[in-house]
Amino acid sequence: MTHLGLVTLVVRDYDEAIAFYRDALGFELLEDTRIDDDKRWVVVAPPGARETALLLARAATGDQEARVGDQTGGRVGWFLNTDAFDRDYERMRAAGVAFEEAPRQEPYGTVAVFQDLYGNRWDLIQLNRPGGTPG
Repeated sequence: MTHLGLVTLVVRDYDEAIAFYRDALGFELLEDTRIDDDKRWVVVAPPGARETALLLARAATGDQEARVGDQTGGRVGWFLNTDAFDRDYERMRAAGVAFEEAPRQEPYGTVAVFQDLYGNRWDLIQLNRPGGTPG
């Protein structure tokens, strides 16, 4: 195995999710292919990211709909790495992204928790060690 390719994020609506990830977070729309009348294959990723991306999957059942916005039980589930924290934090705030806190310094880097359009919790993080992980 070489890398993690896609991570599924269950969403209410394809187009509103695309708009948020593209316009508010600055992601690129890598693919939007219609599978049938109800299903699309929608992939987004930060600019330049090609190994790991998000598959935006529209909820198709009541159980899936109930998980939209709470796929990790209230924990931070996604970590958006940046090499310019202040730039990306300010751009995201200006685009209406809801941050839960002011940026803080941790032993591993600078971080602030934000929510996506459904309430899923993310870290915007600039690690002290390039290419590293917290800890």
